[in-house]
Amino acid sequence: MRIPPGPRGRFLLGVTPLTSGDRLRSLTDWAETYGDIYHCRFLRYHVYFVNRPEYIEQMLVTQNSKFKKGRALQANRELFGNGLLTSEGDFWQRQRKLSQPAFHRARIQGYGQTMVDSTLRALETWRADEECDIHQEMMALTLDIAARTLFSVDIAQHSGRIGKALATVMEVSASPERILKPLRMISWRSEGRYRRGIAELDEIVYGIIRERRAAEKVGAAETGDLLSMLLGARDDDGHGMSDQQLRDETLTLLLAGHETTAIALSWSWYLLSQNPEAARKLHEELDRVLAGRAPTAADLPRLPYTERVVKEALRLYPPAYVILRLAIEDAQIGDYVVPRGSSVGASPWVTQRCAKFFPDPLRFDPDRWTEEFSRQLPRFAYFPFGGGPRICIGAQFALMEAALVLATIAQHWELHTGPGYRPELFPSITLRPKDGIRVTLARR
Repeated sequence: MRIPPGPRGRFLLGVTPLTSGDRLRSLTDWAETYGDIYHCRFLRYHVYFVNRPEYIEQMLVTQNSKFKKGRALQANRELFGNGLLTSEGDFWQRQRKLSQPAFHRARIQGYGQTMVDSTLRALETWRADEECDIHQEMMALTLDIAARTLFSVDIAQHSGRIGKALATVMEVSASPERILKPLRMISWRSEGRYRRGIAELDEIVYGIIRERRAAEKVGAAETGDLLSMLLGARDDDGHGMSDQQLRDETLTLLLAGHETTAIALSWSWYLLSQNPEAARKLHEELDRVLAGRAPTAADLPRLPYTERVVKEALRLYPPAYVILRLAIEDAQIGDYVVPRGSSVGASPWVTQRCAKFFPDPLRFDPDRWTEEFSRQLPRFAYFPFGGGPRICIGAQFALMEAALVLATIAQHWELHTGPGYRPELFPSITLRPKDGIRVTLARR
């Protein structure tokens, strides 16, 4: 079989972005050097990266049945279990069908008030002229929102434990030692930390599920949260989810939902702090439309600039910066055959910063997202939530949450960073700021 060009690395070791000291730089440089599709190898693992929207569509849509989730997610089944993020085949289709009603548009909009209320409560602790890590603030806030919409519970009693456990498992989850099984024998300390973090999360989630099951038995009224929807879901044979399935789905939603939205908001605040004109336009729109009252989900169609800020932040700093699939049979992509057992990767970080699709691609420009621009953009030039049948089930939930939180905070506060300040990136499974994002709070 013909193999695309690509970096070769050392004779036996090879090279992949996963083992690179700067994964994002490697992904960008190799895409610029080798073009629409390139190949690299690390030990016996082969990876084909595709950067052309048509090829990405082949991977995620037209030939999706020839691929399953990549090794990074498969290696973290202890964390995500057999939830929507990692399950495959008929079981995934059953779980997706059972979970889908929980993400119906009308139900998602019903969570808007919870999102705003949680944000206003968090703002009560802010003080003018104080410095804070806005990433940690957003992580705590979105965790509270996720807990209230998913479980209808105040997570404050668990937030410290969840935050610490989550930080541990996310740090270890994307390491080469965790993903490539031959290397796990040399990372027993990391493995121990990883498993203790999961045990902590399991204890909390299973405890909430047990409490809800007990409430059901005594005829307690449905709470209207996502967990109650999952508890009540039945397939065509009348079967619901086991506690294990509920754990896998709720933990996936709790972690993936709050983590990705917090990251999107963190980078939004950083970009606004570095672009005063964009911040001015945002404040102007909020003042004009809301006139001082709190936003609601019904307001979002009249807040187009607010939504464009989120969209542009997701373009420049996509939380899922690379999407990987594993070929379960040979697949033709472009002029090349991807052999069974090889991995295929696509990077929103690379494609969404490509000058062919986004003029002046490194500039933060929410105004670029006109209807005309969006119409002419190739389908997979912008894909922060993936695409095809496995597109993120919570995409609309996350977009609404990000816009409402952004609007609620920006009504009352400005966030400032020093000129030229650049947080260091930490590409784990998600694209976190390594040491947070330091901002100074200023009341409007």
